[in-house]
Amino acid sequence: SRHEGQKHTTATMPKFNSFALTAAILLGLSSTATVDAFAGLNKNVGIASKSSLKMSTTASDVLWTPSIKTGARDELLGPITDYCADLKTVTRRKTRTVECGPINFGSEHPIVRQTMATTNTADVDATIDQVIRCADKGFDLVRITVQGRREANAAMKIREGLFKKGYDIPLCADMHFQPKVALMVAEAVEKIRINPGNFADGQKDFDEKVYESEDDYIKDRVNLMESMYPLVEKCKELNRCMRIGTNHGSLSSRVLSYYGDTPRGMVESAIEFADICRNQDFHNFVFSMKASNPLVMVQSYRLLAAEQYRLGWDYPLHLGVTEAGEGEDGRMKSAIGIGTLLADGLGDTIRVSLTEDPEYEYEPCNRLAEIAQTRLAAVNPDAAARQAAVADYEDTRDVTSYSRRHGSLPETKEGDAVDVSAFTHKDGSVFNVITPQMLSKNQADYLYKDLGFKTAVGMPFKDVATTDSVLMRTVPDMEDTDARTILRRMIESNMGVIVPAEELEKNPLPNAVALMSLTEAVACDGKLPEGAIRLAVEIDGSEDEDTIGKIQELKPAFALLKPRGDLSNLHASRRVFEIIKKIGSDISVIHHFTTDTENSSELALQLGTKVGSLLTDGNGDGILVEQSGDIPHFSVDFLRQTSFSLLQGCRMRNVKTEFVSCPSCGRTLFDLQTTTAKIQEATGHLPGVTVAVMGCIVNGPGEMADADFGYVGTVPGKVDLYYGKEVVRKGVLNEDAVDELIDLIKSYDMWKDKEEEEEEEEVVAA
Repeated sequence: SRHEGQKHTTATMPKFNSFALTAAILLGLSSTATVDAFAGLNKNVGIASKSSLKMSTTASDVLWTPSIKTGARDELLGPITDYCADLKTVTRRKTRTVECGPINFGSEHPIVRQTMATTNTADVDATIDQVIRCADKGFDLVRITVQGRREANAAMKIREGLFKKGYDIPLCADMHFQPKVALMVAEAVEKIRINPGNFADGQKDFDEKVYESEDDYIKDRVNLMESMYPLVEKCKELNRCMRIGTNHGSLSSRVLSYYGDTPRGMVESAIEFADICRNQDFHNFVFSMKASNPLVMVQSYRLLAAEQYRLGWDYPLHLGVTEAGEGEDGRMKSAIGIGTLLADGLGDTIRVSLTEDPEYEYEPCNRLAEIAQTRLAAVNPDAAARQAAVADYEDTRDVTSYSRRHGSLPETKEGDAVDVSAFTHKDGSVFNVITPQMLSKNQADYLYKDLGFKTAVGMPFKDVATTDSVLMRTVPDMEDTDARTILRRMIESNMGVIVPAEELEKNPLPNAVALMSLTEAVACDGKLPEGAIRLAVEIDGSEDEDTIGKIQELKPAFALLKPRGDLSNLHASRRVFEIIKKIGSDISVIHHFTTDTENSSELALQLGTKVGSLLTDGNGDGILVEQSGDIPHFSVDFLRQTSFSLLQGCRMRNVKTEFVSCPSCGRTLFDLQTTTAKIQEATGHLPGVTVAVMGCIVNGPGEMADADFGYVGTVPGKVDLYYGKEVVRKGVLNEDAVDELIDLIKSYDMWKDKEEEEEEEEVVAA
């Protein structure tokens, strides 16, 4: 077992003098923090009296974290600085240990792999069987839905049934709206997940509230305290674990009105609930900040981690991208969010939310944890060496906000035979590798299709999801007129053809882009081979600052960034982007990723983790995936579509319908997998349109924040259809709902008919 030999640590409160102790509690410091920082506190700032150290039972007694809105937090604690343990090495953030039955969460323990049951919790036998299958797969914890008293009673039977079968895998009850039911189920399960967005509100709504002052906003904390106090006491009594699980799609109307639909609102919502726990001396909890948008998810977790550092807190983090979807797209989105944070050293337990049976979540979940482990400098000497080999640099990223660096398009010059500005794309470029063998006359139509071209009388032209440029290590001989004709037609359709300069010296290709290493380009002053139309440079991360600065003089069309194997890809790339930022260059930088995997899921996880972690920083203008080895395992078409999925998952370039689909659970009111497949088949051809498919109302309306249209289960056999957050068609029968959704999309002028597959046409000779 991964959990053998885990160390149990219990945090204890060190002894302080009374002033320091009251100041520490006011400011939300954990037991691991020092108090020296408070020596110079402004005397005008109110300090809690000794009487306030008693256990809080009302909202007015709670020592709330100082306000971020009024500036009190910044005044008392200074600005946010750190968000991870080390910016230059992959180091796990130090946390306390949180107990959950036989397992522990925290930095002293392995990352916990978890999933969620999709059965009706009231069906005790079916739920027991599914939990056992999950445990046998390797999961450490399974979450179950608890909608009411019936499910709470069932949870007790499920726990007992699992024990009788020899399974002690801990269970987590997923709670929404039902504080009293949470008290009941705490008797049965090891962990309670509460959602700050609806646990105390009782009903989810989107009515805008107007708060004239901070005092108006905090008045509603009375409801929070009344709902949370009994549960916290129960969890303390039974040594239960709690997850304070904020969800971007289900922030309360109170938080939405005050902070907006933002990462800051997510963080502040969680901090309020943590304040209640801490003021009852309950610390056996973890945080989560889930969103279906990986960029929002990453920013929210980083902001929460930064606030924990500032407050001196050390609570573990549960990572997950909610409603990620299915297949490679779902794995990609999860890898972008979870993999990025694990590379920061953040995260102590993970769940990959897929619209598939929970057993299928294990492989990507486990693999992400394994990838994270291989990158830790403390346990992997090779990783430590690669990270240490990166030259020193200043990391200036602002983790409190997201801002994408936009590289410029290649500049078109007078006399150019083709539009070189189309060699890249403003929203993110996809490059592919092709070989001369693909250019035979009888393969032309297949190649055009693989590259995403449309054709008319055999002539290719670019479409919404066409590869922007291709890389060729070698080009056809001059005598191969058929292959040269195909290449010429691709170039005339404004697709860049990138060829190493030394190859072009031997075998010129008109209007090709000459590729050189940056060092070589500097040495020859960027002189182009005969017939080349532009220069592109390769950057390997070992260049000094002066060499990278030469980009300003060379003015290449774009750069391919492929750090050397002896350097950390993450840190070497961040260094390059910092230097490019410092010199003021707006060059487009394409991430050049090589892989030898044969597994499509593994490719999605690698890309999401290793390239997605840079794109979520806002750094990078596209992706080139190159297969290594003698035998390519994936078609050009598959790599093209996978690359576009990466860009779409990073919210850069949309070339197909974006689906936000929940992973199903015991609340789901229709066959989610079958329904999602039908909706994808009917509406998957609408670039720029986002459709949310939600099995129930819990997160449904909230996730409309990320969707144009929503399909949400309300009662068995019926769904509501949304436009944004507004219900526009209620109680639609399941059998009519897909057609009604199409009609709704049409009514908002966002529909287009599917294009029929064109008949194969003979390539016309030039």
